[in-house]
Amino acid sequence: MSLTVNELRPKTFFIFEGQPYVVLEAHHLKMQQRRPVVQTKMRNLMSGKVLERNFAQSDTFEEADIARQKVKYLYGHRDQFWFSYENDPAKRFEISEEMLGESVKFLKANTVLDALLFNDKIIAVELPVKMDFKVVEAPPAIRGDTAQGGVKQVTIETGATLNVPLFINEDDTVRVNTETGEYTERVEKG
Repeated sequence: MSLTVNELRPKTFFIFEGQPYVVLEAHHLKMQQRRPVVQTKMRNLMSGKVLERNFAQSDTFEEADIARQKVKYLYGHRDQFWFSYENDPAKRFEISEEMLGESVKFLKANTVLDALLFNDKIIAVELPVKMDFKVVEAPPAIRGDTAQGGVKQVTIETGATLNVPLFINEDDTVRVNTETGEYTERVEKG
């Protein structure tokens, strides 16, 4: 199936120069006395590289045939990240840190996520948008800190750090948006 420039929206998969890409951002620009263009930011699903390209209204693209399969994250060890198929736990395989990208920060044992397949090969994973994590390290809130908007940096169980409100303490469980890497709410007090 072919796609027009107007169909390039975030999370759309398409083929560009023989490689599968996903659209991260797309903006329509209308310039005086020039043809309108669509400014896109896209990630190569094979290499992980992010490109910015402008496309003309006349450009068309082949839709990338991306399949999804549920996989379970098992564990990470020295830059190796091991998964199994949800429906076949005996089949274990590794996905490189390069391919996982930013999602490495939010990988938690036994998390089920979507693997994206292109030509029957896993090329990327998608975490659930919101995930809960235990806070393992939090500096105490200092009185008078609220003037700066009341934010401090904590470490969650995966080793990632994020900014949270001052009332978050060690052993609290927080909900994080894995797409933005931002705190959304406290789930329960420690």
